[in-house]
Amino acid sequence: MHHPYRQSRFSVVVGLIILYFLPIASHGNTATPVEDWQAIIRDTPYWDSQGVYSNILDIRRWVLEESGYCADQERHLLFDHRGRFIGYTSDGATRAETQKRLNEQREKLARQGRATGWTPGDATTTGYPFALACDQPHARLDEARERYLGEDTTARLWGRWDDLDFATRENPGTLHDALVYVYGTRSRQQQQSLPPELPRYLAGMLMIESGGRTRAHSAADAKGIMQLTRQVLSDCGVAPRNHWHRLAQLDCAIKLMSQNARILEPAINTAFAELPQAKRQRLFTLLLIQAYHGGATRVLRLLEDDELGGPAQYFAEHHERFTAGDIAFGMVFHNLGRDRLGLASLYYVADVELATQAICEEPALVQTPFCQSP
Repeated sequence: MHHPYRQSRFSVVVGLIILYFLPIASHGNTATPVEDWQAIIRDTPYWDSQGVYSNILDIRRWVLEESGYCADQERHLLFDHRGRFIGYTSDGATRAETQKRLNEQREKLARQGRATGWTPGDATTTGYPFALACDQPHARLDEARERYLGEDTTARLWGRWDDLDFATRENPGTLHDALVYVYGTRSRQQQQSLPPELPRYLAGMLMIESGGRTRAHSAADAKGIMQLTRQVLSDCGVAPRNHWHRLAQLDCAIKLMSQNARILEPAINTAFAELPQAKRQRLFTLLLIQAYHGGATRVLRLLEDDELGGPAQYFAEHHERFTAGDIAFGMVFHNLGRDRLGLASLYYVADVELATQAICEEPALVQTPFCQSP
């Protein structure tokens, strides 16, 4: 699939190549590692989150599209505390060899002044600068798009669920049409109250959660196109025999998002009362996506907890300096290593954003209310 923005980013990639090979003065023969990567995070001032959302989007785009520095899949990218790409290393023949190369590159980047410090990583320990593998077979955006839009006809569907009746065996519909149908039905029934842009982000979530695969099943026992747990499906009244039912999955995901919205909206409005309405709405949407991944209670702690809420308080007081994306990412980044927050928490929202963008670049959808709502 051709993506219009790939060509527009050619100059950015060329610039990164030039920067990467610029000579930098050595700061000695070796750089002493920091004992704990979390110390680097805790020492990072909150204002350093400016631009982090855009930076993470860039490197995740390379992974999902197999483009840029990830055109060669046998690489790991390295990025710093602001999400800036600062180097890469080719994969070794084994995981141990790849890890050795990563740690050597980390030390080199710190020694050259490209990174503010470094710490070695291993199979169970996060290293710094952070590493990201280009080879992630589960994250194939083009394949997910084909299933979502029904270009892969095996992903089309029909059926009934509760009071929902979608398409027919003779004329099955696409996942996109099913999502619009279920969301529209529940909206007319006033069974959900979500931001107007949420439907397209649900499409992005579906693509990232399962790639549109009906029988997607995670190691954590999350099931189906929306990767819902047994407990969530039970709370939605979905019997085990219907756990894979795609209409039931969409219906339950919308109910879960509505529940999360009721929990989070008052806290967001209180914590970020000074934000302009449009910016606060955008932040609300991003935090709802984060809550789908990590739970509404965890996001609530990022807003209200005495320790975890420090970044949110700072961003609220200085919101003019940050985009809504920077705020959402900064709240997580400055708490990495706490409350089971890891890099996957950052990647998830970025990946959903990129999947949503890909869907809304489709000629048939770009001018529709689905993609044009505020």
